[in-house]
Amino acid sequence: MQTYQEEEVEVLEDVVTSDVRDLVVFNDEVNTFDHVIDTLIKICKHTLEQAEQCTLLIHYKGKCTVKIGSFDELAPMRNDICARGISAEVV
Repeated sequence: MQTYQEEEVEVLEDVVTSDVRDLVVFNDEVNTFDHVIDTLIKICKHTLEQAEQCTLLIHYKGKCTVKIGSFDELAPMRNDICARGISAEVV
């Protein structure tokens, strides 16, 4: 005859959901490297090195996540980037 011992298990009661989104900038054949770099520095507060690296990724990969945050934080940045003639989306 076997006896079983009950084991106490903790249960996660609250599921924390986060509203983390990506601000993605897309490549085009219109904007110069300098324009995209300047835009990322001014709008996303990138350092020169960050902006240059993102711009290279945009050029060679077709897109790059340039900022991560909440939709409310990223939407104004997306609007400002698009106002400068650069394609961007919050995803």
